[in-house]
Amino acid sequence: MDLALVITTLGRLDPLRALLESLKGQLEAGDRVVLVAQGRGDEVAALAAEFADRGVPVVATESARGASRGRNAGVAALPEGDAVLLFPNDNTVFPAGVLGRVRGAVADPAFLGGGFTSWDERGPKTTLPPAGTPLDRWNVWSVIEMGILLRRSVFEQIGGFDERMGPGAATPWQVAEGTDLLLRALRAHPEMAEGFAWLPHDVYVEGISTAFGLTTAERRRKLRAYGRGTGHALRIHRYPWWWRAAFTAAGLLYGVRNARPITTLDGWPMFLGRLEGGIGRTFGQRNMVSTTR
Repeated sequence: MDLALVITTLGRLDPLRALLESLKGQLEAGDRVVLVAQGRGDEVAALAAEFADRGVPVVATESARGASRGRNAGVAALPEGDAVLLFPNDNTVFPAGVLGRVRGAVADPAFLGGGFTSWDERGPKTTLPPAGTPLDRWNVWSVIEMGILLRRSVFEQIGGFDERMGPGAATPWQVAEGTDLLLRALRAHPEMAEGFAWLPHDVYVEGISTAFGLTTAERRRKLRAYGRGTGHALRIHRYPWWWRAAFTAAGLLYGVRNARPITTLDGWPMFLGRLEGGIGRTFGQRNMVSTTR
């Protein structure tokens, strides 16, 4: 099964260069990489052309803002044919050998979906269940976007990412687009639950944490926006009210459970965001977008 990596970027050229460098020697003949520029389009295209000349099968295209919109545009730009899709961030790096192990995990002709781990400078972002655990609406939250593996035919059948969700969307729901995608895929293909490929913990990509490089104001705006997205996903997918209430209240502990630069006060924007998402309305915040750079 060929691999197709779709990467949406605002035009962060140095991280993109590091990502493409990390892919050298890990891609095979049928694999493809698509860079979707939502800023600095000419420079992203030039970077893609440079690496294509060096043997990396990468092309560039452009789309309007929004990570979900960009990923959908990137999949549409792929050549015809099925493949297993991956959605790295533009600051993701693939350690040596990772794509080979991913390729082995998706080789079964019956493969529909799977997940692997993403690390930041502090360690694993989530802990995945053991191999063989059925995918369900509770453990689906342990797979974040850059760790999703999904067959293209399934992705297209369910309509791809919901462009009303995710970073840069024109709505307040600035995260959980990957969780929404997998829940809809599971609904369309219940057999994916038993066959979901949980890769071992030592198969991972590297990236940066949610708060990396942000000012205090930017960080708290992002946390609130992310809280809104997760609360929204819980609401539209009809999670039990008691679970939603506990999840919302737990937002207050976000600042206690996470290392600096996260502080105790950061729990409040996370709590407020989850509350907004849970009830489907926002309170007073004018800038809804999670990040602008």
